[in-house]
Amino acid sequence: MQFKLAFVSAALAALAVATPAPRDEPASSCSTGPIQCCDTVESASSSGVAGLLSILGIVLQDLDVLVGLTCSPITVIGASGSSCSAQAVCCEDNSLGGLISIGCVPVTL
Repeated sequence: MQFKLAFVSAALAALAVATPAPRDEPASSCSTGPIQCCDTVESASSSGVAGLLSILGIVLQDLDVLVGLTCSPITVIGASGSSCSAQAVCCEDNSLGGLISIGCVPVTL
């Protein structure tokens, strides 16, 4: 278990260097849950994300979806403390406790 945690941490660190070009949507268009602030947003088909998904036993049908890594919710848009210094996204599946969010679309705050 400790090896998996160390590997996941190393994979997240390795992925932090690449972020796709944003295709920003307005934050108000997010209807799937709270806007997330993710340290990294990558395609599910990228080698690092695919390896991480495999280790966690997550199987995706569409490898073209964007996956957010190390995400936290942004609860109130426009309020102080609601900024995101990384990538703000709206994701379809935020059920993995912030480690991974699936089906993300970049948004403009």
